[in-house]
Amino acid sequence: MTTVTSPITNLKDAIESRDAEGVWYADDAVLTILDRDNPPAAPGTYHGCRRSAPTTATSAAAIWSTRRRLISTADGLGYTQRCRYPDGTRVVCVTVARLHDGKITRQTVVQVWDAPSS
Repeated sequence: MTTVTSPITNLKDAIESRDAEGVWYADDAVLTILDRDNPPAAPGTYHGCRRSAPTTATSAAAIWSTRRRLISTADGLGYTQRCRYPDGTRVVCVTVARLHDGKITRQTVVQVWDAPSS
């Protein structure tokens, strides 16, 4: 028996397993990041085609990362993520995304950074 998975299932699996190659963005996707370097008055906004990309800036270098409360519908998803870097810095990230045909079309990421632990 063959198991058929949906595009949303594939996207959820890629996010949960930190598989950046499995996270697909639509050609006209818009990514908005709000964090210590990109406040609400001047958010980081990225437009255009991105075949795949890390789900957030916190994914790549973190030595520990976990996603929680990943919730999805036919046209959207949201999740929280917690990371810790080698220097002890901790980050909490909340992501909400709109989807079309299993690709992210709009994504908003809010990240809160802690000071390195001593």
